[in-house]
Amino acid sequence: MCAKIILFSQLASKFQNNLLILQQNSYNSYNFAMKLRNILPLMLLLACMTAMGKKELWPDGTPIPAWFSDTTRVDLSGLKHYVVTDYGVDGYSEEVQTSRLQAVIDRAAREGGGVVVIPRGTFVSGALFFKPGTHLKLEEGGELRGSTRIKHFPIVKTRMEGQTLNYFAALVNADGVDGFTITGPGTINGNGQPYWEEFWIRRKYNKDCTNLEAMRPRNVYISNSKNVTVQDVSIINSPFWTNHLYRCENVRYLRCFIYAPTENVTPVDPKRGAPSSDAIDIDVCRNVLVHGCYMHVNDDAVVLKGGKGTWADTIPDNGPCENIIIEDCTYGKVHGCLTLGSESVHDRNVILRRIHVKAAARVLWLKMRPDTPQHYEYVTVEDITGKCGSFLVVRPWTQFFKPGDRKDMPLSQCNNITIRNINMETKNFYDVGTSDKYRLTDFTFKNVNVSDEKKAFDSAMIENCTVENVVIR
Repeated sequence: MCAKIILFSQLASKFQNNLLILQQNSYNSYNFAMKLRNILPLMLLLACMTAMGKKELWPDGTPIPAWFSDTTRVDLSGLKHYVVTDYGVDGYSEEVQTSRLQAVIDRAAREGGGVVVIPRGTFVSGALFFKPGTHLKLEEGGELRGSTRIKHFPIVKTRMEGQTLNYFAALVNADGVDGFTITGPGTINGNGQPYWEEFWIRRKYNKDCTNLEAMRPRNVYISNSKNVTVQDVSIINSPFWTNHLYRCENVRYLRCFIYAPTENVTPVDPKRGAPSSDAIDIDVCRNVLVHGCYMHVNDDAVVLKGGKGTWADTIPDNGPCENIIIEDCTYGKVHGCLTLGSESVHDRNVILRRIHVKAAARVLWLKMRPDTPQHYEYVTVEDITGKCGSFLVVRPWTQFFKPGDRKDMPLSQCNNITIRNINMETKNFYDVGTSDKYRLTDFTFKNVNVSDEKKAFDSAMIENCTVENVVIR
């Protein structure tokens, strides 16, 4: 808004200079110029009012709160800092120091809150639990490294794969910690190599081995919290999902580096990467901003979740994801840039914009579970450049699904999906399949210019599909 006002002022100044030139040329020009000069302040005022009054809108037409435009860093300098090496923690040891690190967190909480600081060095730990009023800061060269032993991650009541269950805690846990902040520029390193190898060995022995059976911790799990910021930090090599948010509100991921290898993690099969290392899983959350991040993982990048199963929409622990913006990000190799599902009930008002894709398998992936009532609506994907395999994928998702006998099972639906301002190289721009289990309606494709080896685009597959200025080469 301020930039627009400044631009109007600059234009006005140039306009006034041109009017002076007109004044010098002729009497008639002078009269005309004076009239324009008299109305110029009113023009500038109206322009400024227009700029101030114009608000960004969600895909459903409601205003986007100003909170989403605030990407400033959280400043924790005014809080007390607890540098862990001042409290008996060794920064250059392979010893697992969970109890010592937890003691520093507990002390900070007990003394009224503060910032737990990981200084330069490597600090190996199992699960850590942050308390209200506490924060985590990783200084340059500082690394919080996860233990390779699952016994250092206690089994707790948590959330995994669209269900509430008893499972292993993450390396960094924050439950009910409003205002929680993780800041860089240091690193949270899940140290996932042994977990990845064990997973692929299990899968080689039993091809039906599930994620939960492999017993792996996540890097970061934040639940039941508001006003959370994760900024300027590297979060890498997670044994399982990298970041998981559950029942959170007003969460910002700002300028983070999120990485897990996509190949060569095990000699059992060198083509394999870090299994299920999703970058950010957003589970029953509202108001989430992912801004300026780099994501390269061996699974989906930003994933919306909320529950699964035939009665998923009736379970209190499940729910919708709404008001999500992913913007100004760069994607390395990922399975999907933005994925809705596979464990989603209702996702609404989702924006993916101004991203560059280097090697994504898919950009927008709408996973449709035949055993779960799902509704994806008001999703906008815009201003996308780069390369991908498939751009839009809408297909039934049947991995590990268990259909139940429900007579009033709602028909799943995807509606009001907008794809615009796309300039990409693709192998299959339009990977869409129909089903009697879901309905596709009100899609818009506008200003699309893509190379497409498959050339399968068929707007007739979608009810009320709008196509404008679409070039498929």
